Amino acid sequence: MLTIKNLKAKIETSEGDKQILKGINLTVNPGETHAIMGPNGSGKSTLASVLTGREGYVVTEGEVIYDGKDLLELDPEERAREGIFLAFQYPIEIPGVSNVNFLKTAINEIRKSKGEEPMTSVEFLKMMKEKAKLVNIEPEMLSRYVNVGFSGGEKKRNEIFQLAMLEPKLSILDETDSGLDIDALKIVAGGVNKLKSNDNAFIVITHYQRLLNYIVPDFVHVMYEGKIVRTGGKELALELEENGYDFINDLKENAEI
Repeated sequence: MLTIKNLKAKIETSEGDKQILKGINLTVNPGETHAIMGPNGSGKSTLASVLTGREGYVVTEGEVIYDGKDLLELDPEERAREGIFLAFQYPIEIPGVSNVNFLKTAINEIRKSKGEEPMTSVEFLKMMKEKAKLVNIEPEMLSRYVNVGFSGGEKKRNEIFQLAMLEPKLSILDETDSGLDIDALKIVAGGVNKLKSNDNAFIVITHYQRLLNYIVPDFVHVMYEGKIVRTGGKELALELEENGYDFINDLKENAEI
């Protein structure tokens, strides 16, 4: 599904360019869940931004192949239509736009790109009710403006609801657990687990092992200074939890060149 080879990227700032990604190699297959862990500044969120085409990031080397296409040649809107979804660390508010209208427009844009007819109102409402129940979203949230007046936990749950409605092939969750209490964390993780299938894949970016108690990854990757320095199973997350990120200095020598 996704193949990243020697990906290097910099961010453009008022103080000049700064190289963030320094050679990322990663393969994600359908049906897999990959967790990416690492300290602040290691490049985790930059990787998510580059994959989704966020402005301000410049790829300086490497390639990203997604479903046989050169992902880096696609505009952000095209990447979304191709089935890439990003759950933000800090979900944005969209005043004046209801969840219903936002999602109906997004779904019909995806259908249009595939040469399909727009979803009827009846079909859309039926789907919305089914998905809301699946991820425990209260009906009254659906008519509210996107994330406006939502608590942190509600914003994260709303993003999982969006994920359920859009049915992406590749979902990137950028620190979805940030700011969540244990109950909200269980609801969000439960929604993700219900949506996992053999046809989609997840990249879960997190600082903490606790999220991985509920969303169990197939692979855990440790990022440090713009590189993946170690890959393992869920036990690697437990090792990080026990030892902290200080021990990553000992892994630098094993980082891919």
